[in-house]
Amino acid sequence: MGKGGSLSEGVIKKILLSYTYVAIWIFLSFTVIVYNKYILDKKMYNWPFPVSLTMIHMSFCAALAFLLVRVFKLVDPITMSRDVYLSSVVPIGALYSLSLWLSNSAYIYLSVSFIQMLKALMPVAVYSIGVSLKKETFKTDTMVNMLSISIGVAIAAYGEARFDTWGVILQLGAVVFEATRLVLIQILLTSKGITLNPITSLYYVAPCCLAFLLVPWIYVEYPTLRDTSSFHFDYVIFGTNSFCAFALNLAVFLLVGKTSALTMNVAGVVKDWLLIAFSWSVIKDTVTPINLVGYGLAFLGVAYYNHSKLQALKAKEAQKKVPQADEEANNRLLEAEGDGREEK
Repeated sequence: MGKGGSLSEGVIKKILLSYTYVAIWIFLSFTVIVYNKYILDKKMYNWPFPVSLTMIHMSFCAALAFLLVRVFKLVDPITMSRDVYLSSVVPIGALYSLSLWLSNSAYIYLSVSFIQMLKALMPVAVYSIGVSLKKETFKTDTMVNMLSISIGVAIAAYGEARFDTWGVILQLGAVVFEATRLVLIQILLTSKGITLNPITSLYYVAPCCLAFLLVPWIYVEYPTLRDTSSFHFDYVIFGTNSFCAFALNLAVFLLVGKTSALTMNVAGVVKDWLLIAFSWSVIKDTVTPINLVGYGLAFLGVAYYNHSKLQALKAKEAQKKVPQADEEANNRLLEAEGDGREEK
């Protein structure tokens, strides 16, 4: 009885820890999205400089990652040749900088709720780019699933009260660049046997992002910032905002490492619905019934896609276990035969 009680306590503790990791990730992701919207929106903090904000984030993350890797040595650096860095990390850094720049820019033109609805297209973009780069196998049923997600997002866009064409282009561009980055991580780094946790990822990628962002910043935002004499850098606002962005990277690693990628996908759906509710009730963004119907359809498509991926993963793991089980059975049979000979 006591043994059963201790087991149930262990299970309860594990469940509580999983929910804690999920809650931390949702809170930080929620905070970063709303905080970025607050800073960039012209009706709120009114600092519409997405490239500058992204550069502040990358500078903060790069500096903190350098301290953790090189000064405090809490994380070991990865052995990486110059060729690997130039052929793998640099393209990924370029795509990451473009993704962050465009997604932050979209907050100036679109509501938080509508941006979350457009982000539902991420599986569509990842799958389509994966197929085009021959990393994914084309399947008719999967493509039909992708079309259902796209139709759902199109319906949500049709019902958007604050539809802005330029904002939609920016957000869709961010989705495409982010999806390409995810596929390239799988192709370039995984093929070379390199795995990056959030700290080492920021250590290598953040300086690269800064270099790519410097060019548009010099020509697009620096002249305006230089001529805006009334602006004074608020260390509290931008410091806490950057720290939240860094903490979010750690939370992603914690959540996936301690639970699973599927848990993160499910938590992401919960986060999206919470953001839509928050955007409607607190920020007072208009969320129409057509918005919700369209996003609901897209949500069902994403849920089915995640379910299909999980089933495929389980089937793959089951196939791996069959040879292992056969080998163990053969070993037990040989041991039994050996014991039988000894008894004779």
